[in-house]
Amino acid sequence: MSEDDKTPARQVITEYAQAHFRYFRTADGTVYAQQKDAPIARPIRSQGTTGSHRQELMVGLFDAGHGAFSGTALKEALDMIEALAMREPVERVHIRVAPGFDGATWLDLGRNDGQSVRIHASGWDVTVPDPHEVRWRRTQLTGELPLPVKDTQGKGIDTLLSLCNFADAATESLVVAWLIGCLSPWAPVPAPFLTGPQGAGKSTAGRMLTRIIEGMAGDLRRAPKDEENLIAAVAAGWVTALDNLSYLTPDMSDAMCCIVTGAETVKRALYTDGDVSIARYRRPLLMTGIDVGVIRPDLAERLLPLRLERPRVRRTETELWTEYAEALPVVLGSLLDLTVKVRAAQAEIPTDLRMADFAHLCAQLDAATGLGSLAAYRASLDELNDDVIEGDLLAQTVLQHATGMEPGTEQRMTSTEWRDCLTHLYSGEDCRPLPKGWPTTGKVLSDRLKRLQPTLAARGVLIDWGRTKTARYIELTRAKPAEEAPRTPLF
Repeated sequence: MSEDDKTPARQVITEYAQAHFRYFRTADGTVYAQQKDAPIARPIRSQGTTGSHRQELMVGLFDAGHGAFSGTALKEALDMIEALAMREPVERVHIRVAPGFDGATWLDLGRNDGQSVRIHASGWDVTVPDPHEVRWRRTQLTGELPLPVKDTQGKGIDTLLSLCNFADAATESLVVAWLIGCLSPWAPVPAPFLTGPQGAGKSTAGRMLTRIIEGMAGDLRRAPKDEENLIAAVAAGWVTALDNLSYLTPDMSDAMCCIVTGAETVKRALYTDGDVSIARYRRPLLMTGIDVGVIRPDLAERLLPLRLERPRVRRTETELWTEYAEALPVVLGSLLDLTVKVRAAQAEIPTDLRMADFAHLCAQLDAATGLGSLAAYRASLDELNDDVIEGDLLAQTVLQHATGMEPGTEQRMTSTEWRDCLTHLYSGEDCRPLPKGWPTTGKVLSDRLKRLQPTLAARGVLIDWGRTKTARYIELTRAKPAEEAPRTPLF
C-alpha cells in the first residue's frame, strides 16, 4: 500500500472515538467523553494519573488491533473531536449525587460497572442509570461505596451511632438529618462542626460520617492555606471534611459560607491571556476541632455544632474500623430506607431560619420518626448565637444598651452618633481602652451591625436603616417580650 493510500492516524483515532464514545459539552465549555451505554463521563483534556479519557482511548485502540499511536496523533484527533463537540447541546455532569427523571435522585457508588442507587418515591434500587439521565464525573476523590443492604430495619443507623461518641440523642438526630441532606442534589445543608474535649473521637466520627457518602477512600484533610486550593479540593468531591481546625481567617470563613450555600469563582484560564475558567460549587462541608475561636455571624447561621464526649471504654483502631467496614453496607442501606421515608413525610416549612431547606428536612424527619431534630437544630443555632456574642464586644455593648430601653420602643441616631454612644458605654467612666477592631468610623459601625443583625434579632434587638431628607439613620428597636426568642437574655 502506498503512502497516499494509508489512512492518517488522526482519522483512525477520530473514527474509533466517535464509534465508541459520546461527546458533549457543559455550560463552562468543557468537553466530556462518555462511553456509549455507560453513565461515566471524563473530560477529554484531563491527562490524569488513572482513568483519563486519553488512557481509555489508547487502550481501546490497542485492544481493537489499531496499535499504538503517537502523542501528536492523539492530540490532533482530540482537537477535532473537541471542536465537533462544541456543536452539541449543553449538558450537566454530577459528582456523587444527581437529580433524575420523575423526581428521583441518584447516588453514585463509584463502581467501574456504573451501578448506582436510584432513590424514588416508593423506595430505592441499585441499577445502571440511563446515560442520558445521569452523567457521572469521576475524580481521584471518588471512592467506591459497597452495595447497600435492603430491609435493614434501621439497624445500620443504630450501629453507626454506637460507634461514635455523640453527647446526646438530640445531637444524634442532627447527625441523621445531615446524612439524609447529603443525599439531596437540590438543597444546601449546614456544615457540621464536630467539637468536644481532646480524646472524644472527633476525627474518627468525622471519618465515619464522610465515608458513608464518599466510600472508604474518603478521609479528613487539613484545611488548605488559601481559598483557591480549598475550592479546588471542594470541586473534586462531594463531601469535604476538614480536620482539627483551630482558627478561621475572615477570608476562609467567607469561603466556607459560599461552599455551603453555593457560589462560583472565575479566574484566568491557564496559558491564556483572555480566557477564563469557571468553577461552580455547592457541597456538604464537615469540620472537626476543639475550638475555632471567634465565629462570624454569617458562618454561624450555616454551622451545625455536634458535640462529642470522651468514651468510658477505649477500643483499638483495628477493632473499631473492622466493625465499621463490615457494617457500612447495612449503614448505607438503613440511611437509604430512612431517606425514602423522610421524603414522603409531610411537614410545614419553618420560615424563620436561614437554612430553611434543612429545617424543613428536620421537620420531615420528626414527622417520620419523632426524633425532635428541629428543636435540636433551633437549640444549636441558639448556642451559636451565644458564641458569636461572646466573641464580639460590639454585640455585647449593643445588647447592654438595649437593656436600658423599654420593650417595644425604638431609638434613631446617625451611624456616627451610635458609634459615639456605644463607645462611651463600653469605655465607661474609667475610660478603658477600646479593643482591637472597634469601629473607628460610623461607616465601619454600620457595616459591622449589618453582619450582626440576625444575631441581635435572635436576642430581641432589631436593627434597621433609613434616611430622612437631611441624613441617614440607624434605628434600634427592643422587641416586646412576645416577639423575643424563648430564652434568658445575656444582659
